[in-house]
Amino acid sequence: MLSYALRRIVGLVPTLFVLVTLSFFIIRLAPGGPFDQEQGLTPAIRANLDAAYGLDRPLPVQFGRYLAGLARGDLGPSLRYKDYRVGELIARGLPLSLTIGLGAAALAFLIGVPLGSWAAWRRESLVPRVLVNLTMLGVVLPAFVVGPLLALVFGIYLPVFRVAGYEPGDPAFLVLPVITLALPIAAYVTRLTRDSMAEVLESNYIRTARAKGLPPRLILFRHALRPALVPVVSYLGPAVAFAITGSLVVESVFVLPGSGRYLVQGAIDRDYPMVMGMILVYGVFTLVCNLVADLCYGWLDPRVRN
Repeated sequence: MLSYALRRIVGLVPTLFVLVTLSFFIIRLAPGGPFDQEQGLTPAIRANLDAAYGLDRPLPVQFGRYLAGLARGDLGPSLRYKDYRVGELIARGLPLSLTIGLGAAALAFLIGVPLGSWAAWRRESLVPRVLVNLTMLGVVLPAFVVGPLLALVFGIYLPVFRVAGYEPGDPAFLVLPVITLALPIAAYVTRLTRDSMAEVLESNYIRTARAKGLPPRLILFRHALRPALVPVVSYLGPAVAFAITGSLVVESVFVLPGSGRYLVQGAIDRDYPMVMGMILVYGVFTLVCNLVADLCYGWLDPRVRN
């Protein structure tokens, strides 16, 4: 297991390098520059600004300087937020974005796995089939539709939760964003668990366990759940990555001061270091989530370690 984990960790390095390289050059292909919105800039002042931030250098030189900064843990200065480093700005909103994303992913798996297992165990009953069919709504409805609906119902008609803004330490502001982000993941996990569990329950060793008279609960939790979770765990990495990066839309809907706003505003302002910093942060979290999913997959199914 240790050698398998080391191979997976080493494989992240070239992937991260390719991500940084492609992002660095692609964002500079977009028309416009970081100082185009400044009014009344003379050519001399613009040239001084470009020289101050190193934008007058050739792209390979800029890329080399950026990699050198990354090696020191420096994401560079923001071109639009004066006197701020990119790392400082991201550190302001990232904890809130992580709280929403990880909370949504945890809630989705806590709902989806038991519901899918129950639907597979009672697949001949009407209620489980209806519930699983209703989960399709969670898959197809986007967050910018579900979020306002939840805010309208639970914020205005039934004023239970807060629907906009954020006060540190008050979870009432995070309930609706977490639910909004968790619904599509929970719906997919439910369907994935139901299909996987139904297939496992038709296996020969499950029939043997039933023939021996083992209790249904023992069959389900000790013999069927672990193999049924293999495809669910394979979805764990993309799901958590989606929850963290997908908080961008939810933050906009519920007016939350997360880190996603920096990516949008940075792209609009052509703030190259800010966009690169957000892409790097999201990329690292995506790779780490996939790494954790691979390790869990290897623990559930030892055949993949070879």
